[in-house]
Amino acid sequence: MDYLNLAIYVVIGGLLLWLVIKIFATPIKWAFKLLLNAVLGFVVLFVFNFLGGFIGLSITVGWLSAIVAGVLGIPGIILLLLIENFFL
Repeated sequence: MDYLNLAIYVVIGGLLLWLVIKIFATPIKWAFKLLLNAVLGFVVLFVFNFLGGFIGLSITVGWLSAIVAGVLGIPGIILLLLIENFFL
């Protein structure tokens, strides 16, 4: 095999590998950030339920409520509180 052809194949293979990594890196980063926000949402919901238990407020802790609390933050917790206590 000619060394020039081998060099061209290595360069093309390296570029294709770089392209595949670049394409899949962004969705993985978003998924990791969503998972991290959901875990933080769980923590915030547990703290809210502990402190809200003293005045009679609570929110159901689940994956959907954790994602809403994690992504939206304090407005998400207020939204969950309003939906659960006034509309359900």
